[in-house]
Amino acid sequence: MSRINAHYLDLPGSYLFAEIARRVQEHGARDPQKRVIRLGIGDVTAPLPPSVISALHQAVDEQARQEGFRGYGPEQGYAFLREAIVRDAYQGLGIDPDDVFIGDGAKEDLGNFQEIFDQGCLVAITDPVYPVYADSNVMAGRAGPADSLGRFQGLIYLPCTADNNFRPDLPRRRPDLIYLCYPNNPTGAVLSRDDLARWVGYAREQDCVIFYDAAYEAYITEPGIPRSIYEIPGAREVAVEFRSYSKTAGFTGLRCGFAVVPSSVRGRGPGNALVPLRDLWLRRQTTKYNGCPYIIQRAAEATHTPQGKKETRAIIAGYQENARRIREGFQTLGLTVSGGVNAPYVWVRLPTGLDSWGFFDALLNRLGIAGTPGVGFGPSGEGHFRLTGFGTSADTQEAMERLKGFNI
Repeated sequence: MSRINAHYLDLPGSYLFAEIARRVQEHGARDPQKRVIRLGIGDVTAPLPPSVISALHQAVDEQARQEGFRGYGPEQGYAFLREAIVRDAYQGLGIDPDDVFIGDGAKEDLGNFQEIFDQGCLVAITDPVYPVYADSNVMAGRAGPADSLGRFQGLIYLPCTADNNFRPDLPRRRPDLIYLCYPNNPTGAVLSRDDLARWVGYAREQDCVIFYDAAYEAYITEPGIPRSIYEIPGAREVAVEFRSYSKTAGFTGLRCGFAVVPSSVRGRGPGNALVPLRDLWLRRQTTKYNGCPYIIQRAAEATHTPQGKKETRAIIAGYQENARRIREGFQTLGLTVSGGVNAPYVWVRLPTGLDSWGFFDALLNRLGIAGTPGVGFGPSGEGHFRLTGFGTSADTQEAMERLKGFNI
């Protein structure tokens, strides 16, 4: 019988959101009369913007004509979308369309990019953190087994708590790879320009590579917060940036995102020779990926037009209003709440002694509201709870009505 990759056995029993879905389903079977309001998993609820729908229809019609039909596309993505991305998001930052790689979502790219690095590379992740960062490195054999708190012994954990304003301290032990996500999932925190410059300076000094997850940059509302790591001088030598259309334009079902890999970001090969990561990522993509569908890339292109940006901003404003309501709703219970300003996530600190899965069950069983237990994002998430603004306005309002007077 064929042997498996034993590192998969080091993973938690189930993916966080799969476990949430299981518990919600069991609750529905026990109490089918009470509708569950889902404010946990970060799926969107607003329909696709009209500009996107129009672009999809037009692209589908093209596929019906001989002169417009397209089969296999370029694995890196069509030039029309890569050029639109650079014009819209990276103007003046030294990014070239050849640095942009279109994929089918930031989750996939973040999970796959680690493949081009040696198994022995040491990885640093913030804690709490989006589970894919840790789990993909567990699968690759870099993390080792987990301890009793769920902390993988081979990873460097960078706690993000109220004590450091959810901004991680620089690692005492040098990592090869550093995962940063800002605006942050799950805490909703952001980094100032000085904060981010400190990380770029550290990576340059220590010869590290930063994986910068900027999937929520469109939710930044406060002035002076960097939307891209490439706004920081020197970042093009040490950082790869990941973005997504899922939460900006509702593409959770369409699947499209992109990675930015400047030619100046390098890793070390045999004999310590410097190797451009862009060349390796291109080689990986051309081998394992046949490209995001043409019609989806045309839809993504529409979000970069003036009308498309106007429509997506309106959708985002609705989600941000939901986050504000959630934030204020939990504050009325006397709880300490962060996030929900520059991000769609609200991070609730629970009373001392109340664990996050216990709060999840209480909220679900007593009020029919599903959130996300903080411990699912890492050991430092214990005692916290994440909610999202991605529900409908009506559902969010009803959830906050149910919450009134909740005896924690």
